Amino acid sequence: MTDTFLQDELLDERALSKLRWRCRRGLLENDLFIERFFARHESGLTVRQADALGALMDLSDNDLLDLLLCRKPLPGDLERADVTQVLALLRALRPLPSSEEPA
Repeated sequence: MTDTFLQDELLDERALSKLRWRCRRGLLENDLFIERFFARHESGLTVRQADALGALMDLSDNDLLDLLLCRKPLPGDLERADVTQVLALLRALRPLPSSEEPA
């Protein structure tokens, strides 16, 4: 098996559990972004995406929030396709279903 293939494998339950634990943050705002991300994407997360998310979790809470709110660009060492993709998933807003639209 190639290294690329291994990185595109889905995370197993144990790795997903460890990743969720690692993503716990001190700022509620970050936790809200992260919880929404897991609610939408946890069943399809790959090893590569988990590694990229881990790289984002190495940032301080304030730096992470600045990235999530588009206040700052990615630092040079994180300007990679996988990190950019995961950051986009973290930032993504899902439109409300028509039955939940505000009146």
